[in-house]
Amino acid sequence: MKLVLSLIACAIISSAAFSQQELNVPAPSPSVTVKQNFGISSVELSFSRPGVKGRKIFGDLVPYDKVWRTGANSATTITFGDDVTIGGKKIPAGKYGLLTIPGKEEWTVIITKSTDVSSPSAYKEENDVVRVKVKPIELPSPIETFNIVFDNIKPTSMDAVILWDKTVVPFNITTEIDSKVTAQIDQLMKTDKPPYFQAAMYYLENGKDLEKAVTWMDKAIEENPKAFWVYHNKANALVKLGKKKEAVEAANKSIELAKEARNEDYVQLNEKLLATLK
Repeated sequence: MKLVLSLIACAIISSAAFSQQELNVPAPSPSVTVKQNFGISSVELSFSRPGVKGRKIFGDLVPYDKVWRTGANSATTITFGDDVTIGGKKIPAGKYGLLTIPGKEEWTVIITKSTDVSSPSAYKEENDVVRVKVKPIELPSPIETFNIVFDNIKPTSMDAVILWDKTVVPFNITTEIDSKVTAQIDQLMKTDKPPYFQAAMYYLENGKDLEKAVTWMDKAIEENPKAFWVYHNKANALVKLGKKKEAVEAANKSIELAKEARNEDYVQLNEKLLATLK
């Protein structure tokens, strides 16, 4: 009877121990999700951020020439909202794993179909979508916490940059948007509210048909005669077309309207433009 009671008591104690509230403490390598608008969609990265903590990182904690999950804890993933190109390989929109093979002189960046690779043993080369060779850059001073950032962001190109300790590893991501934006413009121009100014600015900023851009800006001005910002960008387009006289007229009109609206920024922008046309 005593033995039975002892076993029951042990069971009660064990049950109480396992039913305790979970202790909430900071993660040693906290996770983060970074989302960057890019092209006409976005790119999202999810990864964990370990610290150097006085340790030797590359060639020790992170061995050379072995697959690395590129972070800590769970797998690092990258999600493309639209088709992109990395290393000359077109990658369809979707979620992928981001892996690397660090080397002393050269790194290999891997985009893989596998989104759960957290150890070298789980890696399967046949699931590779693309491999890119990258020369690491050495920093003069260390970065304590592992990070991946987006940099050098342009409408159709940007860099994803891996940073930790004294090492920087960038790789380029590009996307094609012109055919998609042009198709949108063609479709929206047939509606009852065409985006004249937005379409004109796309043409202006991407070196497309500037005569058409000016025509669209004129239509935008018809809809809003006091749109000083439209007059300013019309002047920019006319400068590129070599129509100096018309550009000066548009810039002066923009100044007049900007002063009425008490917008000194556009007054200064136009004055700087006019100074280049003297």
